[in-house]
Amino acid sequence: MIYFDNAATTPLDEKALEAMMPFLKGEYGNPSSVHEAGRHGRAALEKARALIASTLNATTKEIVFTSGGTESVNAIHKGVVLASQTPKKHIILSSIEHHCVLDCVEWLEKQGVAVSRVNPNNEGWIDPKDVQKAIRPGETILISIMAANNEVGAIEPFGEIGRLARQQGILFHTDAVQAYGKIPIDVKKDSIDFLSVSAHKIYGPKGAGFFYQRQGVALVPLVHGGGQERDLRGGTENVAGIVGMAEAARLIFERSGERQRLKGLAQELWKGLKGLYPELKLNGPQDIDQRVPGLLNVTFPGVPGEMLVQSLDAQGFAVSSGAACAAGSAPPSHVLMAMGRNAAEAKQGLRISLGHGTTPEQVQAFLRIIPSVVEKIKTMTSFDD
Repeated sequence: MIYFDNAATTPLDEKALEAMMPFLKGEYGNPSSVHEAGRHGRAALEKARALIASTLNATTKEIVFTSGGTESVNAIHKGVVLASQTPKKHIILSSIEHHCVLDCVEWLEKQGVAVSRVNPNNEGWIDPKDVQKAIRPGETILISIMAANNEVGAIEPFGEIGRLARQQGILFHTDAVQAYGKIPIDVKKDSIDFLSVSAHKIYGPKGAGFFYQRQGVALVPLVHGGGQERDLRGGTENVAGIVGMAEAARLIFERSGERQRLKGLAQELWKGLKGLYPELKLNGPQDIDQRVPGLLNVTFPGVPGEMLVQSLDAQGFAVSSGAACAAGSAPPSHVLMAMGRNAAEAKQGLRISLGHGTTPEQVQAFLRIIPSVVEKIKTMTSFDD
């Protein structure tokens, strides 16, 4: 299998697994225990915390370990609402957020929180001026705009929006799951109050993640328990997973030239596809520097995305339609719909996300196989019509 679905998840880095192994075997002490075995676990936990904090220009007291991006998002949004003393609570988010943000805020909306959803332009970019227009003085308690979109790769102006929120005295969260390790993020310079990350998007293990909480910002915990993570997330920490996440973070930040390499491969793929299909559409920013390195979302007009995913899978290529996919019933992409596509067009997106293991030879193999796959689907759909 040639794996072109790194935006969905990444393979576990061998060095991250190697770092985890001692804590899956002999070093099994509970990090809250005061004996030697526990102290070893605690030391590993705090070393990981320091490393991760350094990648964001944060302090160790501002990093809270969780099970991943979804838990982090829920902890932040629900925790901010519970901590707020504002009588009328209002949240601003974009309409292209990941479903963990959309669904969490939708639940809060049912509990009486007012919500404003800001739409992007046709390239998936959120205009800070639209965010500013949505602010309700005295009511807006949180602005939540992702750092980079998971479907089309658009890098959002999160720093500009963060500074706008700070000037207005409003808390700002950015979902950095698709951005962390791929684009520069500085929580101080970008005026970020909350940030969420998942390990399995950076070649770390599934079931580990963290959120950044700016020191001094109030948050009511989502998970109560034994006082772990400074009383912000109860439950015994997943030491092995956290150690693996930190090692994966170290590696991804040390790979100089990887971002440029992925940009080059994506550009090579796009030029090759465009040469084969001049009518091909690129969804998201047309400027490669405004997209997450290695991520392409394209539309073959008249060709359903989920059929492409299934047909390419049969040929040994793992890609994604960019939407939750169930055979024969994949819904239109909410991201493409928000960008102005109609329902039919929003079901035709194909997300190709390259990663650390992607080679030029794999890109060329994809370009060789795609014509036969597309023509077969066109023949099938034409016959059905």
